[in-house]
Amino acid sequence: MRKYLIVVEETATGFSAFSPDLPGCIATGANRQEVEKNMREAIAFHLDGLREDGEAVPEPHTYSAYVELPA
Repeated sequence: MRKYLIVVEETATGFSAFSPDLPGCIATGANRQEVEKNMREAIAFHLDGLREDGEAVPEPHTYSAYVELPA
C-alpha cells in the first residue's frame, strides 16, 4: 500500500486538492470530506491510467512539515 500526500486548499466555492507526487491529479469538493473522497478516487483513477499506459507508478516522496516563526 502506498500513501500519497495531498494538499487541500479552501477556495471561494469549496475545496480543491492535489498531490505533489502525481502531477495533474486534482480534485474538488464542497467540503473537506468530499474533496478527500474525490481525491482518493482521482488518485486511484490516475494510477490505473498509468498502469494501462505501461508507465511506472511513482513512489511517494513528498512529506508535510510546518515551520514556526514569530508573529
